[in-house]
Amino acid sequence: MSTETGNVAVIREFIEAWSSLDPDRLAEYFTEDGTYHNMPTQPVTGKDNVRAFIKGFLATWTETQWDILHILGEGDVVFAERLDRTKTAQGNVDLPCVGVFEMEDGKIKVWRDYFDLNTFMSAMQ
Repeated sequence: MSTETGNVAVIREFIEAWSSLDPDRLAEYFTEDGTYHNMPTQPVTGKDNVRAFIKGFLATWTETQWDILHILGEGDVVFAERLDRTKTAQGNVDLPCVGVFEMEDGKIKVWRDYFDLNTFMSAMQ
């Protein structure tokens, strides 16, 4: 399996893992110095910080399923267009997103997620 194919498989698995709502499991996909950047907000760097960040917003989530609309990898970069369907204690949202993943040795080094924050915030009222 090529690195490119392997990286796409890792990201497919990572996206599927979100339905577990397990921040420890999700953080394991990152390098020790990995960065998670929801583009409307500030980036979070370091696996422990990423875990804490994910744990913080998962606290109100009751269910999520992320549907991959398109996924493409080239070298150490994977693009994944998704529709994230999430139910929370505050409201439910179907959030269109595009994730850009920079990979290093089969782990996520940098993840930038592009979405409309207003779409998410409006659903949480």
